[in-house]
Amino acid sequence: MKNSLTGILCLGLLCFALAPAVRGQDVSDAPADQAAPPQQTPAQQTPAQQTPPAPAPQEPPQTETPGTPGSHIRKLPPPPPKVVDVRMPGEAGWSVGLMDWVPLGEPWVNKGHGADFTGETKLHYTGTPKYAPGGEIGIAAGAHNTIKITYFQFKARGEQAIPNDLVIYSQPYTAGTVVSTSYKLQYGKVSFEYLTWPYPVESRHFRLKTLWQCQFINMSTNYDAPLAPTTDSNGNPLSYFTTGSRTLISPTLGLGVTEYATRNFRFEASASGFAIPHHWTIWDAEAAISYRIGHIEIRGGGKALHFKTSPQSDYYHWATMGGAFVGLRWYSD
Repeated sequence: MKNSLTGILCLGLLCFALAPAVRGQDVSDAPADQAAPPQQTPAQQTPAQQTPPAPAPQEPPQTETPGTPGSHIRKLPPPPPKVVDVRMPGEAGWSVGLMDWVPLGEPWVNKGHGADFTGETKLHYTGTPKYAPGGEIGIAAGAHNTIKITYFQFKARGEQAIPNDLVIYSQPYTAGTVVSTSYKLQYGKVSFEYLTWPYPVESRHFRLKTLWQCQFINMSTNYDAPLAPTTDSNGNPLSYFTTGSRTLISPTLGLGVTEYATRNFRFEASASGFAIPHHWTIWDAEAAISYRIGHIEIRGGGKALHFKTSPQSDYYHWATMGGAFVGLRWYSD
């Protein structure tokens, strides 16, 4: 009996100890809808159907221009202002001119280092040329540059009694003989007149040009003794006539200036030359005042020329001549 009471008491204690755990398991294992009563939610309302807004008009794509933000193209600087280039009369088109020069001076002849005789030869040519007609052609070469071709010639004749014995071009003349001399001089020049200053010209009136030239001179001479006996003691005819010619072709360099007082009235001057010591020398200079009426220009001024052919030959000539000249030019522009 005592053992039965003890077993019943132990069983009761065990049940009492396990009761809370059984109650906790029942609560955790219950479904969620039973564990917590459902919450009341407000009745769902169906939203009213709305018309979608019209799409905003799309702007056309913008093309990036130079200089806009984000562009990789650098903006070009503005073009420089256009320079006004004023061409004065004669700086365009072409021209033709005529001139008449009155040269004063007497050329000379002398033997050179190539002579094979010891006699005297130095002699000046008497007689003064009455005039030296010439012509000129000018062609504009762009940017105020000009190409000019010039030519003139003159002649002179004279007589003189020589003071001593002479040998001229292998012809001997005794002292006191009246020798007749004549000569013809031809002169030509091709000139490129290059504008050097100012540049750009704009509307300035002054011009400085460098002259790149080639000059040509030919001097042909004749000698005779018209008063000398025409036959020798045996009746054989005698001749005292002889002739000779020398030519000089040389490059020359120079400067030329022009000042336009007005569009049709100007002053111009130029000088050029070239020399090789003991070989040849040549230079020329010119100054003129010009006035233009329509297509015709009237010119007047002074001109000088100096030359010496090579003294290395058997004979050579030299001269320094100068004088006044007048001329007319016709311009196409």
